[in-house]
Amino acid sequence: MSIASTVPVVVDNVLTALADPTRRQVLDQLSARGQATATILANGLPITRQAVLKHLNVLDEAGLVESTKVGREVLYAVRPDALDTTARWMASLAADWDRRLAKIKRAAEAAERAARTGNR
Repeated sequence: MSIASTVPVVVDNVLTALADPTRRQVLDQLSARGQATATILANGLPITRQAVLKHLNVLDEAGLVESTKVGREVLYAVRPDALDTTARWMASLAADWDRRLAKIKRAAEAAERAARTGNR
């Protein structure tokens, strides 16, 4: 089974959303502020409010932000669940690689010991 087929859909969506540097900046701003409107976020970025809204939509579809209507404003905030799921998947992947590399290291060390013993 390939690694790609074992990746949860939420992880695919998160990684796709985070591939764009502007979306990462939007997420960083939201994380620092707690909550913000698209207008406030646009003030800190070199893009229009409409562009920020498009990026927020992608982040929302990936489960990375949530919106709450307060009067006439829409406030956005980070949703950590999708990031947590992605971090757990990445940690699991890293642990698998660590196990594989440790196995290779043990095999190489055993071969080296055997070569030294055979050369004496």
